Amino acid sequence: MTTLKIHHIGYLVKKIEKAKKTFEDLGYQVEHDTVYDDIRKVDICFLIKDGYRVELVAPASEDSVVSGLLKKYKNTPYHICYETDDAEGAYRELTENGFAAIDTPTPAPALGGCNVVFLTSPVIGMVELKY
Repeated sequence: MTTLKIHHIGYLVKKIEKAKKTFEDLGYQVEHDTVYDDIRKVDICFLIKDGYRVELVAPASEDSVVSGLLKKYKNTPYHICYETDDAEGAYRELTENGFAAIDTPTPAPALGGCNVVFLTSPVIGMVELKY
């Protein structure tokens, strides 16, 4: 099995600044300034506490990839991101185990341009694969 290491938990929020303040009040520290992802039309901010990383994701426009999710689920954790050194092997193993890609691999500006792809499982929901 390909090694998958948890990179972060993606947390869907309506207002990134309010959510950032609330996480800071819980003891999280901002890892870097908020970044606009023009591919997905979202604002992203990473925060860390006790070795755990949370990614705040807020739609920057109505046609953002997460606008529909936010309307349906409100503010909520919605994906786990795994990182790997073997993207091809990890992708193959995930799809062999019932995951289906919901987009194509694209660069993630908030992750230094690393490629990511989102997959979903009918059993556990959405995951992001970072490589």
